[in-house]
Amino acid sequence: MAGRSRLAGGAARLGAAPRLFLTQPAVSQQIKALETRLGYRLFERLPRGVAPTPAAHELARLIAPHLDALEATMEGARQGPGRLGGRVRLGGPAEFLAERVVPALGGLPEKRVRLEVRFGLADELLDALAGGELDLVVSTRPVRRTGLESEPLFTERFVLVAGPAWAARLSQEAIEANGASALEGVPLVSYGLELPILRRYWRVVFGERLERRAAVVAPDLRAVREAVATGAGISVLPQYLCDDAVARGRLVVLHRPASPPENTLHLAWRSGTGREPRLGYVRGLLRRAVSGTAAPENVRDSGAAD
Repeated sequence: MAGRSRLAGGAARLGAAPRLFLTQPAVSQQIKALETRLGYRLFERLPRGVAPTPAAHELARLIAPHLDALEATMEGARQGPGRLGGRVRLGGPAEFLAERVVPALGGLPEKRVRLEVRFGLADELLDALAGGELDLVVSTRPVRRTGLESEPLFTERFVLVAGPAWAARLSQEAIEANGASALEGVPLVSYGLELPILRRYWRVVFGERLERRAAVVAPDLRAVREAVATGAGISVLPQYLCDDAVARGRLVVLHRPASPPENTLHLAWRSGTGREPRLGYVRGLLRRAVSGTAAPENVRDSGAAD
């Protein structure tokens, strides 16, 4: 985290004073004044230099988001109104980012914005966001962390699908009438060994606990989709991953319950950074991408935030 490193690391080294355009006595005086105001020590004086105390690290953790937000604001002011530029570090689930998000951000180089994408699970990505390693995160679960803000981005609905070969052997009417028993003996293709998405579908739609092993396990929903399309078995997938394959006849939706399982994806950012110009612009692009609307050609860079 940039703010944290500046407070707990940069000021602890003798080389910090020149970088701050201050003399070493002036830095020492400001640190002493801050310690007096806080009522506890921030640095331990060593034979050569100083080292931050645990209290300094905790203070840095608390104020770092505000320092980072101030730095982002100053960078935007230096660039001038209506201009972007810089870097956006985006994290999220690989499948959603690859299928829905990254294609919508292809125009960022024209705005002089560099995009860096990281795939991963929600908890590790939110840790990276809180630590200043990422700027925006698409989370598969609600975000309830101090120092982070979020908004609902997209609701994914899950569908039970098969390839044409298996679909020809299964009766949609039988599934409607008999539920999960109509699928006994059909191979399952799963995202994980514990069959997380399949188990939820069985519980919510069929009212049963799924007690089977998967024939194929692949930790990428796009791989699950391809395995199902080529006849490996059946699976439950987000509808957005299946729409094109269904339209082309590569997948068949086996069941259309009145209330399919759903999950809301959330877009998260560090508190105080949401209106930074380039992050606001990317947030606007993401909202339009998942809603299916195109970005206006004449949108102002600085006006797309909210």
